[in-house]
Amino acid sequence: MTSELKYILLIWGLSILGTNAAPTHLVDESPVHINEVETGVYLVDFGRVAFGNIRLIASKDSEVKVHFGEDLVDGRINRKPPGTVRYKAASVSLDGGTMKVVAPSADKRNTNFSRKPPAIPTPAEWGVVLPFRWVEIEGWNGPLKPDQIVRQSAFASTWNDGAASFECSDEMLNQIWELCRYSIKATTFAGVYVDGDRERIPYEADAYLNQLSHYYTDHDVQMARDTIDHLMVHGTWPSEWAPHMVFMVHADWMYTGDKTWVKKHYEALKAKTLEHRKGADGLIASNPQQMNKIDIVDWPKVERDDYVFTSRNTVVNAFYLQAIKQMAEMAHALGKENEAAEFESDFAVSYPIFQQTFFDTETGLYKDGIETDHASLHANLFPLAFGLVPEDARGKLAAWLAERGMKCSVYAAQYLMEGLFDNGETEQAVALMTARNDRSWRHMVESGATITWEAWDHKYKPNQDWNHAWGAAPANLLPRYILGAAPLTPGWKTALVRPHLAGLSAAKGKVRTPLGPIGIDWENSDTFSLSLSLPKEMKARVELPMIGTSSEVFCDGVPMTGVLSDGYYVLFVENKETVNFEVRREQ
Repeated sequence: MTSELKYILLIWGLSILGTNAAPTHLVDESPVHINEVETGVYLVDFGRVAFGNIRLIASKDSEVKVHFGEDLVDGRINRKPPGTVRYKAASVSLDGGTMKVVAPSADKRNTNFSRKPPAIPTPAEWGVVLPFRWVEIEGWNGPLKPDQIVRQSAFASTWNDGAASFECSDEMLNQIWELCRYSIKATTFAGVYVDGDRERIPYEADAYLNQLSHYYTDHDVQMARDTIDHLMVHGTWPSEWAPHMVFMVHADWMYTGDKTWVKKHYEALKAKTLEHRKGADGLIASNPQQMNKIDIVDWPKVERDDYVFTSRNTVVNAFYLQAIKQMAEMAHALGKENEAAEFESDFAVSYPIFQQTFFDTETGLYKDGIETDHASLHANLFPLAFGLVPEDARGKLAAWLAERGMKCSVYAAQYLMEGLFDNGETEQAVALMTARNDRSWRHMVESGATITWEAWDHKYKPNQDWNHAWGAAPANLLPRYILGAAPLTPGWKTALVRPHLAGLSAAKGKVRTPLGPIGIDWENSDTFSLSLSLPKEMKARVELPMIGTSSEVFCDGVPMTGVLSDGYYVLFVENKETVNFEVRREQ
């Protein structure tokens, strides 16, 4: 049986069986503030946006109008908000002494279940849910007391607020972490990763970024898996979104170590690598339709840094190379050595052609594609994030990216940040996160966001949502790089602990893994100290940063000899639940 036939049968089977969603539930949340803004009109603030509706209980029979909103203007709910920022209203008759669920009518934009791909339904017994922080109630008889109104907020049933933590010496980074952590929680309402509230459908790139951050903020893996199953049936249109399916399954394997899950999807993933578009020259080709619409590079279009689309472009080919590289790793894990060798052979053929075609040795940068000398941010950030840049060229290219700044969307920022953190531009990565401009997570925080936005600002995407998890990249970036915790082998059997100082004096937190939590607490002053707590079954490769002309390394007070690599002392930890390290400056 050919792989293509196996894939068709798998898709047919999934279509017949349908796809699942992880369990979700409604949680009662009390208001944090109630204010009578005029006689009989009350403004109720729940503190943060959540997807849900409300329950009201009035003392007397009454007719009220309830306004739901995500935005506030001059102390009142904005009834004409920009883009797809939410505002809805509902008129309702209340029976005195009887609790009643109040919600507006359903929105046709995100409850279209017959379209392809279909919107994701929430349980019918919930009634309509929508994202809102404030409600404004007109016509209320008497004072509105806190016990008369409750928000029913929808979250994953498995969510644990204490599963992960992050804190550092930069208070703005702490606020960014909390914004992004809560964004992941709040957008679990549908049971699979959706694109916010506009369509309520999964998209592959959105889902992958959501998955990465979900792993670093909670312990659940089922929602990512249910999203993968859904997208295997209901794939979307952009070229680079298909390889994200390979990334998602690979990320699941690295996090869980579960090869049976890889095996379940392995055959279907072959159709997601873009191999079918490879030309005789060894590169992924783009026809006019793909150049004009399907090759996405970044979204919205204004975030593409003037990318020049050609019949062979750098970004699409970088995604192909990363996808087949990960397919080879998974093939080895499944014992499919012949197929692993085929993927590795394809990489060995296409990678030199990729370099020869797109890399400009004079500038040290990648061009957007053939027949153009334009070098956009995107043509360079993706190869750097995917490890495709020659080692001797990475430093210069990373510095160029850092200097150019955040000339990309909140989606591509995930990859830009990875490239900067992995290649020595850690302080600049943090500086971009916290920049005092409208292209940073500071801007979201200082604008009052409680869930991350779909775009940096309305002027970059006038129809943006204010509840988009693909904007929450720091939820995974800060623990991965500032705390420094990542799986080195599948299932976290061996962890990598490599803190990036990034100009900070301290950081601490908890990273959840399938084997249990990792605790990290580091300080950088006269010495660098790191306290590390590991689950019993976990080993760790610990990389301690050199500080100045540091020369002495201690483990639980005992001098150690560490291998020096790329400015870090490398040590290995085994069978120790808690261990303390110290790097001392040369006296």
